[in-house]
Amino acid sequence: MSAQETLTVGVVYALSTQQIWQTVDVENGATVQAAIDRSGLLEKFPEIDLTVQKVGVFGKVVNLDDEVKNGDRIEIYRPITADPKAVKRKKAAPPKKAPPKKQTKPALAE
Repeated sequence: MSAQETLTVGVVYALSTQQIWQTVDVENGATVQAAIDRSGLLEKFPEIDLTVQKVGVFGKVVNLDDEVKNGDRIEIYRPITADPKAVKRKKAAPPKKAPPKKQTKPALAE
């Protein structure tokens, strides 16, 4: 590939404990799928299922057959493990008050 036909993109996959970022060179006109394949992340993480998981470029969801541009950051999103609406409701709920402490009677002076 000549320099004019080559694009450099990043492919990112984040686990709860680490973030993996692979920089790959692809041909001009390459798709998101081609860049992900070239990154090797599908072999390193067999749990990735692109038929179910979404992918994006700079935080915007894209299709696997979309063309990449030089400098794109392709993100492979993990499946959602918590209901986002439930999380939002929990954050918006007023904090629960702690139960009152039991008061002890002062000792009587003799």
